[in-house]
Order: sequence, then C-alpha cells, then structure tokens
Amino acid sequence: MKKLLFFLLIPCLSFAQNVSKIDTGAIIGAKYRILFPENWKGKLVMYAHGYEFMGAKPLQSESSDFPKRMAPFLERGFAVAASDYRVQGYSLPEGVDDTEALRGYFVKKYGKPDSTFMVGHSLGGGVTLAMMENFGKNYHGALPLCPLSSRPYLQCRKEFDMYATFNGLFPNVVKSLSEIFDLSKPYQAQDARKMVARAMEIRKAIYAKDSALAVAFAKRFDLKADDLPFSLFFNENVLRDLAQKTGGNPFDNTNTLYSGFPNDLAVNQKAERLAATVNPESIFSKYDRTGNVNTPVVAMHTIYDQLIPPTYGIVNFENMVHKQGKDAYFTVKYTNGQGHCNFTNSQTTQAFDELRSWVKTGVKAKAGFVE
Repeated sequence: MKKLLFFLLIPCLSFAQNVSKIDTGAIIGAKYRILFPENWKGKLVMYAHGYEFMGAKPLQSESSDFPKRMAPFLERGFAVAASDYRVQGYSLPEGVDDTEALRGYFVKKYGKPDSTFMVGHSLGGGVTLAMMENFGKNYHGALPLCPLSSRPYLQCRKEFDMYATFNGLFPNVVKSLSEIFDLSKPYQAQDARKMVARAMEIRKAIYAKDSALAVAFAKRFDLKADDLPFSLFFNENVLRDLAQKTGGNPFDNTNTLYSGFPNDLAVNQKAERLAATVNPESIFSKYDRTGNVNTPVVAMHTIYDQLIPPTYGIVNFENMVHKQGKDAYFTVKYTNGQGHCNFTNSQTTQAFDELRSWVKTGVKAKAGFVE
C-alpha cells in the first residue's frame, strides 16, 4: 500500500542528476520550482504533479527528491519547471492556469526555449492533456503519464458510484456518502500517513463479511481485491474535497441503474442514493476534456491501474480524439506495470525520446508495448 501511494503522489526516479541552478518563488499564490541542469541546452519541460491530499506537503517547492524524479529530462539538457498549484485536492483548472503562468514567467525571464514539452503524472497528466487542448500552440509535444484522461466529471462520478454501491453491500465499513457530503460538520481530510492502517481495517471488515463478494465487487471496478481498501481510502478524500469546493454534492444517482455485479437487483435495492445539491459544471466545466489536440501527444499507461483503469480513462480519450479527427496527433504506449504510475526510469525515458523524435522528424511515434 505504501508503494502505491508513493507512485500516486511521487513518481519515483532513482538516480540523481546534477543541477546547476534552482529558481524558486510564487506566482499568484502558487509556489514553483525551476531546475536547470549543468548542460542546459535552452530546452524546457513543464511538469504537472498528481493529486495531493489536502494539507499534504507540496511536492515541488519543498521536496528534496524532485531533482531525482526529473532526471530523465534534466539529463537530456532540459530545464524543468513545476508549479505546486494554488490549491490541493482536485486542482485541474488551477493546474492548467498556474502551469501556463509559470511558462510565461520562464519565457519572460530566460527567453523563449527552442523546444517546450509538457509532462505530467495522474491528475497532472490531465493537466497535460488540457494544456494541449487549450494552449497547445505553446508546446512542441506532450507526455501524459497514467493521466486523468477521461472527462473529470466521469472519473469522479466513478468514485461516487463505487462508494454508493459499496455502502449498500458492505454497510458501516467506510463513511456514508451522506456523511461525506454533510457540510454542517467541520472538514477534515484523512491523513495519508494513516492510509495503510486504515486500509487494513477496511480489508479485514469486508473479508469477514463476504470475501467472494469483495473480490467480485473489486473486479466490477477494474480492481484487484487487495487494492479495493486503498481505492476507498483515496476516493473518500476526493469526494470530501469536492464537497468543500462545490459547497455540496455535484452527483446524482437517484435514477442510476447499476449493473455488472453478482446480484444487480440487490445492489440497486441497497445502493446509497443521493440527489445532487449543486451543479457539477461549477467545478468540472473549466478545461473539460474535448480530445481536440493539434500537437503530438504520447500517452503512457500501465496495463493495470487501481485509480485510473486504462479501459476507462485512456480509451475514452482516444474516442474523443477520433471524434475530433485528430488521430494523427495521438499515440498510446503501455507497459506491464501493476499500479498507478508504476513506470520504470527507462520506460519514461523511452517514451519521452520517442515523443521528441516524432516532433523532430514528423514521423508519428508508434503505439504499443514499452519494455
């Protein structure tokens, strides 16, 4: 479990890279960090980080590991610029705006790079795609890694539906949706450091009730059974955060017919039902996914992802790209990784190099497996 959270929040790259200069500061309330390698060649990678629990320590401005994680780009002569974003939790709109503001700052202070690439993990991968859909003219290419590639509403609705159906089948194991969206109580995000202990409690409770049903339920949401407690822990934080940001509940499952479970009738009769109290557009409309890309994009995904299943996320985006008639700008790579953003150093490097070659030669990167 600890390893899964590590890959979610801090995609790890294990080797160091000499950095000759670091520029830090804040733009419109968003802290940033810019790293310059000793062999800087006038090139730039804008990096977007993944989802952070509310109250978590920012990963870029305060992390000593950040240079190591950015080594594949630094060692190729790229400066790396990353914003912490003004807010934590669901922050895709802020991630886009703050990253683009940081790019503008970089150009003004250091001059226009001869090439600029956009890279991001998880929610930051969603920022990366949104950047290509809205500000693609400022970039030569993009590398979204295990990205939030579906429409943000649909991704978060999946998490809502998981809770609604889980609470029907396994009552009193996790918080109810009505409690999560109850704004009359003081907001308090779960502590990520307590994730393992809490996940073990959830696992013990569901296996004691019905281990076979737990396995089937997890499969319904493209999960391995042992990852279900972790996903429930993570999803609670996401839903609590959305409740605070929207001032209510943006989801409505009063008319939802659930299927794909061992006993669909029982699930629909027992599922927790809530009506929406706020318009989901209030948080999901800005930079909603369109698939309208005009710049080379190489997306890389693990074959199994417990937070953003590839058949759910990357396939949805591919369909949007196809509908826009922009297939020429989109390539999907996949690895045998077993977990969210669980890429090796060499896989990230290979995908980035293939993207750069595509941009340089005009020959589209081939889709397929990355060793």
